[in-house]
Amino acid sequence: MAVFIIWIARPALVGAVFHTWIWPLLGLIFLPFATLMYIVLSISGAHLSGGDWVWIALAVVLDLLHWASMAARNRMMPGYPQQPGYPQT
Repeated sequence: MAVFIIWIARPALVGAVFHTWIWPLLGLIFLPFATLMYIVLSISGAHLSGGDWVWIALAVVLDLLHWASMAARNRMMPGYPQQPGYPQT
């Protein structure tokens, strides 16, 4: 959501970082925290160094953990009580 707000409030900032609209849109959908981190670290206009990529990698891991937790929460696990309305396995 923060990427979308920055994109609306400061389109020149996001345009200076990505040069096209497809990458921030894909980042907003699939890796929002990593996209936000990339925008924040690229504001200065300097090339990203090794320490910057560590922060982006950490953001990617957090995004992937978020996707994994959503998948685990939505999956029916054997041995746990079934949700009402679902057939028993």
